[in-house]
Amino acid sequence: MNFKEELSKYIELINSELQKYVEKKECPERILNESKGYSLLAGGKRLRPILMIVTYSLFKDDIEKCYKNAVAIEMVHTFSLIHDDLPGIDDDDYRRGKLTNHKKYNEATAILAGDSLLNGAYKILIDDIGNTSDIVEKSRKIEALYELSYGIDRMIAGEYIDTEFEGKEISSDYLEYMHENKTGALIKAPVKIGAILAGAQEEDISKLEMYAEKIGLAFQIKDDILSEIGNAEELGKPVGNDRERGKCTYVTKYGLQKAQEMLEQITNEAVDIIKKYNKNSEFLVELALYIKNRNK
Repeated sequence: MNFKEELSKYIELINSELQKYVEKKECPERILNESKGYSLLAGGKRLRPILMIVTYSLFKDDIEKCYKNAVAIEMVHTFSLIHDDLPGIDDDDYRRGKLTNHKKYNEATAILAGDSLLNGAYKILIDDIGNTSDIVEKSRKIEALYELSYGIDRMIAGEYIDTEFEGKEISSDYLEYMHENKTGALIKAPVKIGAILAGAQEEDISKLEMYAEKIGLAFQIKDDILSEIGNAEELGKPVGNDRERGKCTYVTKYGLQKAQEMLEQITNEAVDIIKKYNKNSEFLVELALYIKNRNK
C-alpha cells in the first residue's frame, strides 16, 4: 500500500462529496451560503471523514453507505473551526493559509455560517434515516447520530475549558480532559460511527475506540508542538499564538522535549493497538504515524 496515494484518493473523494452540499443558487442568503462553502472547501486533511470511511471498510466494502455521515462530520468540524477562530474565542486571522471566515466576511456571517453547517449536518443525517426502510440499518444510523451528537457536546465542553483557563494555571488532569474532549471527541466519534454503521461487534468497537483516543491525543500534542516550532507558511497561520494568549498546551505545561516524548509514546501505543487488530488495518497504522510526523 502506498499511504500517500491512498490518502490523496480519500481526500479527493471527500472533497467531491462535500461539493454536492454547497449551495450556489441566487437567493437572499447567497452570501451566507458562500461563506459556508468558503470554509467547507478550504482544504484540510479531511481526517475525520477519512477515519470514518476507513473504519467502515474494515468490515464492509460498500463504503458509499457512510458518505452522508462522512460529509456530516466534516460539516461539524468546519463549524467548530469557524467558531474557534471568532474574536470571542481565539480571534485568529488565518486558517489554512486563508483569511478566517469572520475576516473574509464579518463576525455575524461567520457565526451564522457555523450554525448553518451544524444544522445542515443534522439535516443530512435525519433525512437519511427517514429514507432508510431496513430496520437494522435504520437503528445503526440512529445510534451513529447519537454518537455524533455526543461528540459535539464533548467538543464544546473541551472548548469551554480551553477558554476558561486561558492565562491560568491548569492541572495535568484538566489539560488531558480538555484535549480528550476539545480535539479527541470529534476524532473518536467518526471511528465509532464507521464501526457502528458497518455492524461491528462491541469488542471491535472497543478496540477501535482505544486507538481513536490515542491518535486524538497525539493529534493535539502535535498541534501544540507545531504551534511552538512549526513553519507559519506550511501551517497557514501564525506560530506562537497559543503562548502569547497564555493558553496551556502540552508544550507550555511540560516543555518541548517532554511533549515530543509523549507524542512518540502515545503514537506507539496507537500503532500497537491497531496493528494487532486485523490484516486490513495497515492504513490506520500509517495514519497514526502521519499524525505524528505531519508539518501542518
